[in-house]
Amino acid sequence: MKNLDKTVEDKEVLDLFSGKSRENPFVLFSKMRKMGAVIPIPSPMEEIKTQAWVVTRMEEAMQVLKGHHHFTVDQSSVNTPHDTRKHKTDESDPPTFFGGQSMLSVDDPDHRRLRKLVSKAFTPRYMESLRPRVQEIADELLDEVQDKGKMDLVKDYAYPLPINVISDMLGVPKEDKEKIHGWSAAIAKGLSLGRRDPGVDKQIKAFGTYTMQLVDAKRKHPADDLTSQLVAIEEEGDRLSEAELLSMITLLIFAGHETTSNLIATGSLMLFDHPEQLEKIKANPALVTSAVEELLRFNGPATISGPRYATKDLELGGQQIKKGDMVIPVLKSANRDEQQFIDSEELDITRTIKRHLAFGHGIHMCLGAPLARIEADIAFSTLLRRMPNLRLSIPREEVNLHFTLSSQGVTSLPVIF
Repeated sequence: MKNLDKTVEDKEVLDLFSGKSRENPFVLFSKMRKMGAVIPIPSPMEEIKTQAWVVTRMEEAMQVLKGHHHFTVDQSSVNTPHDTRKHKTDESDPPTFFGGQSMLSVDDPDHRRLRKLVSKAFTPRYMESLRPRVQEIADELLDEVQDKGKMDLVKDYAYPLPINVISDMLGVPKEDKEKIHGWSAAIAKGLSLGRRDPGVDKQIKAFGTYTMQLVDAKRKHPADDLTSQLVAIEEEGDRLSEAELLSMITLLIFAGHETTSNLIATGSLMLFDHPEQLEKIKANPALVTSAVEELLRFNGPATISGPRYATKDLELGGQQIKKGDMVIPVLKSANRDEQQFIDSEELDITRTIKRHLAFGHGIHMCLGAPLARIEADIAFSTLLRRMPNLRLSIPREEVNLHFTLSSQGVTSLPVIF
């Protein structure tokens, strides 16, 4: 890294971004914040040879995330001289949100148009109306294991709860949920900046093909679900193309459960790791709402936001950023910014939080944030009310915590109660 104290090696950062690192990422984030709010790194993506920067602190991360006049998510729009995309999708492959037709990969006005089409289904008011159904699902899942005195908290609870909710919303048949989970897990683990595991393209294609079949079924037999509503909008023309429709639905299915599953699973593990915090929440269930926000801040699902590209030369955090440079806000680092939070490396479920960046910020802020909060609120409240003696049934060092850029997840969490 240029002109900076070499307390962090380039390789450490690139290994972290590619998902190869087995180290505690928060130790590295702390080192990076000491180096500066914005620090240069080699491009983590071989196909994009521009200068790259990571943003480690909250104020600068917010500037990037809300500064859509100075930064874009669409790298092709800044026409950098080294724009040679290595992973082009096969023209015959069905569109998915990984291929660049979704809200994640466009800016206004297209972003506003796409987001508006689904935003009615994601208003806080509508999300609140789902609360009884989320509660019903949580209770049904715990009913199945209550008498056994043990369960795998991930497989029996943290994973099925959100996928049941989003599948209900989108009209995904019950029998298809396992397939969707398999594709989502493989994609979440197999894709990172600068990393594309063998076989992941096959999983993406299968996911896209499934979505095409789901859309086709809804065309023939519309129902009272969001997929049918989006199909109707697409058939009206002008507002949604076929590629945008398919990208939108794959995004909603994937993002609608993968990150929330990780929030519930990782959040539970964080509480096991901090028994004094777990006791506080048991003694006072009203703390669940603030606990969810603190768990999101302390170790939320997403490590980074999608890369942004500077649309002009500018200064950020004391660094000179050139037009076309890649800028990567590291959300998990910004959420532990010592300038924003007292004892930022400590978990404190009573903490009053003005803001965190676990759901991003600005126009691309996570559309499903209200739903994720409700699901987590109900998940933790129900779990701790019904199973007050909940604890790990295996040694902590045997818990397999996998780290990727999109999420830090727990594959299995055996518990007894």
